[in-house]
Amino acid sequence: MSGGSDVADTTSLSCARCGKPARLQCPKCVELKLPREGAAFCTQDCFKASWSSHKAVHLKAKLSSLGTGTPHEQNSDLLNEDWQYCLKRGQARTQKLPHFDWTGKLRPYAISGRRAVPPHIELPDWAADGIPKTEPNSDLQHVVEIKTPDQIERMREACRIGREVLDAAARVIQPGVTTDEIDRVVHDATIAAGGYPSPLNYHFFPKSCCTSVNEVICHGIPDARKLEDGDIINVDISVYYKGVHGDLNETYFVGNVDEESRRLVQCTYESLEKAIAIVKPGVRFREIGEVINRHTTMSGFSVVKSYCGHGIGELFHCAPNIPHYGSILNYFLLKEEIKQLV
Repeated sequence: MSGGSDVADTTSLSCARCGKPARLQCPKCVELKLPREGAAFCTQDCFKASWSSHKAVHLKAKLSSLGTGTPHEQNSDLLNEDWQYCLKRGQARTQKLPHFDWTGKLRPYAISGRRAVPPHIELPDWAADGIPKTEPNSDLQHVVEIKTPDQIERMREACRIGREVLDAAARVIQPGVTTDEIDRVVHDATIAAGGYPSPLNYHFFPKSCCTSVNEVICHGIPDARKLEDGDIINVDISVYYKGVHGDLNETYFVGNVDEESRRLVQCTYESLEKAIAIVKPGVRFREIGEVINRHTTMSGFSVVKSYCGHGIGELFHCAPNIPHYGSILNYFLLKEEIKQLV
């Protein structure tokens, strides 16, 4: 990216980064004929420091001008600016829409480049090369750790930051906003709080949060797709802070959502609340799944068995694993109970 260009009239312009009087204008904004406010900078240093977040303005403008069409059509003009499709579980990129036997209407869009992390932020061991070192071979993958008071307090801090970051993401969710923009908000808010976004480069995951839209079960990659009226979106936030992780997520309505989607999200929320309500010393892990499975089945839905809950702490993922379903015997007993009710 070339440096900012001189601005003829600077009397009313302030630097988009520091607020000082501005003498430079982003040349890309000039090319796209974007408003001068928010695109002016006082020095080249401020311009360069703001580039990773400022370039999202260019993406928004281009997507708006492109309008509707296929994902590849909407992204074709962006591919020369580090916007490409993700391949091989994050380890490769391509300019072509990848082939897949799609089961729904959703398609992947191009993703932006990796967001920068300042040097003062404490990093997990996968931040540099995408490969977790401690987690895979830890005894805590099969032994449940009893947390110390110090660990619990640090986890409270990490989770509190995670809650604030998730709330910041929720505030920008509306039709027309891209999931990449949500990721930018998450990344910036996490860094501002002194944390590291745990998903970033974890097993090469390219973004700072997971955004799962409609039929995507979980771990969706933020990209250039605009949210549409009627979508539902789950935003999954994880924060690494003071050597521990905090992890939480919620599902949100985008605009006017149909009744079936509302029932699905309501049932999922109720299942979570019912599961939390029984958690106490002496309760078996399987009982949590039985409570969830019973409520979802009685509500006319089913549980995805491919994923489960997990422990967290100084490791991003560890024991215990919590299935969201009960035993096979309980499943058939529940089926018979439902038959009797109807």
